[in-house]
Amino acid sequence: MATRLEGHTFRRFDGELYGLNTEILQMADLVYDQVQMALESFQQQKLDIIRVITERETQVDAMEKSIDSTITEILAKRCPVARDLRAIMAFSKLVTDLERLGDEAAKIAYIATTLYNNEHSNPSSYLLRDIAVIGKLACTLLKEAIETLDLLDLERAEKLLNSHDDLDEEFQAGLRRLATYVLEDARNVGHIINIVLVMKSLIRIGEHARNLAEYVVYMVSGEDIRHSEMEQT
Repeated sequence: MATRLEGHTFRRFDGELYGLNTEILQMADLVYDQVQMALESFQQQKLDIIRVITERETQVDAMEKSIDSTITEILAKRCPVARDLRAIMAFSKLVTDLERLGDEAAKIAYIATTLYNNEHSNPSSYLLRDIAVIGKLACTLLKEAIETLDLLDLERAEKLLNSHDDLDEEFQAGLRRLATYVLEDARNVGHIINIVLVMKSLIRIGEHARNLAEYVVYMVSGEDIRHSEMEQT
């Protein structure tokens, strides 16, 4: 069931909240493109993409500051309560996750330059297999989270959060495969360390995507489900 941010007492506040939501979605789309470009630079050795990612990272940081400023202004002028306040609180946390997603994309791109600027050798295609698999899963999860945020769809958010964690399973399987490659040829160690770092960044991208879904649940239902799994164990 999708919902919308509307029906507030002040029509101008409707516009401010709608504008804030639009800014956040634009930032989310930019970050998603960052992640995809980072993976493309890694898998296809397109090192010229690194420059574009760096430039866009500056844009992401600027958007974070702009949104933070807008949130502060709305809080000061309107003193929102109830659902309006929940939305703004969620927006303030969303921005942090989006900025960190951009950081992870930049980190992946930087590691790509480290690997492919190696004077001695480039990583073999079989070593990169797990980055392709985990990267696809992470991008799918992030895209779904952003679409859920766009629609403020509670059912989709809950479905995403309750979905099976394929990312973690692939990460563990990838570690086991990479360990065998080290045993087969110790010269792979340098490449494998960098590949594991990329895989860890992709896992964090999945975690941030789940955070986005948690904020949707909070905005729509008022339920704060952060760390709920830890509380149940």
